[in-house]
Amino acid sequence: WRRRSRRRTWRARSSPTSTPTARSPTRAPSPPIKRLRAFHIIESTVRHGVVPPQDITREAWVLTDEAKGYAAGGSREVHLVAAIPPEGASRAALKEEFGDVVFDIARKAAAKNKWIRFERGIVLRTVEDTTDEMQELLKRVENGEVVPDLIKELKRRKLVTKEKVIWYSLKKGPEFVVKRKTLATDVTREHLKSGDWKDLEFKDYNYEAQGQPIAIGYSQPLLEVREAIQNIFLEMGFSEMPTNMFVESSFWNFDALFQPQQHPARDSHDTFFLKAPATTTQLPDDYLEKVKQVHQSGGYGSKGYGYDWKRDEAEKNLLRTHTTAVSARMLYKLAQEEHFAPNS
Repeated sequence: WRRRSRRRTWRARSSPTSTPTARSPTRAPSPPIKRLRAFHIIESTVRHGVVPPQDITREAWVLTDEAKGYAAGGSREVHLVAAIPPEGASRAALKEEFGDVVFDIARKAAAKNKWIRFERGIVLRTVEDTTDEMQELLKRVENGEVVPDLIKELKRRKLVTKEKVIWYSLKKGPEFVVKRKTLATDVTREHLKSGDWKDLEFKDYNYEAQGQPIAIGYSQPLLEVREAIQNIFLEMGFSEMPTNMFVESSFWNFDALFQPQQHPARDSHDTFFLKAPATTTQLPDDYLEKVKQVHQSGGYGSKGYGYDWKRDEAEKNLLRTHTTAVSARMLYKLAQEEHFAPNS
């Protein structure tokens, strides 16, 4: 087999021995083996000792797409000469027919071969018939013939490129078989029961093989949006309030937010109250009295609720029902500072 390094084309080489003697390889039988499949077959047989490989690297000149067109239909200079009538043609007319770039290339090549001459803006033919030596040369290169003395001209016109070709010379190895045996990969329960495991041939363990991909989670879209908004406020100088205290008193959870003590949300079927510790005594007395006053008789523009506010109800501990309780605590804490200013 051979593989071209740039185009990576595979071809079967017909040879009775392991020595690559055919310079013009024949194509693989139809349907051809795909390149990747052929490479995997060679790699597998080498790994199991079926065939020992021998890599033979060569360099070869191949035609460009432009050159393939010349090899099939003739060179530009021959087409140019064929388009010139016996009385000649103007440069403008030929440029219009071939285009500026093609005309310039064909003109130079035809003039070098002394097929045309120029007279007062008219292009005249100097020969009746032309032999397309360029087409013949390109066909020789396409057929694998080496023409070192003419390659320089083809390179100058960018009609050929050099490619690296790798040949794989294969021959029978020490473990060669016509049909390979399927090797076992695991010992099953059936093997142990029947005793077949004693005669099994196991596949070698590949320590370089990658393991199974680990199933990992992904960020929830709403959490990603929350994080983006959070970063915006942090970059503006805001700081987060501590929300890790999940047990809260009824005072901060309800009373400080001026929710009356007889509100249905404070019933046991809507809120989880703690048995131990059932109450707290760590409440600011001065602020507690102000909150009590607003609940009972109002203040700061409020009429209040007009009921007998009980401290025992405010001291009950519960599982915090909302984070606004944290805001109430933080606002009270900030109010105790002598000077408060946002972080810069």
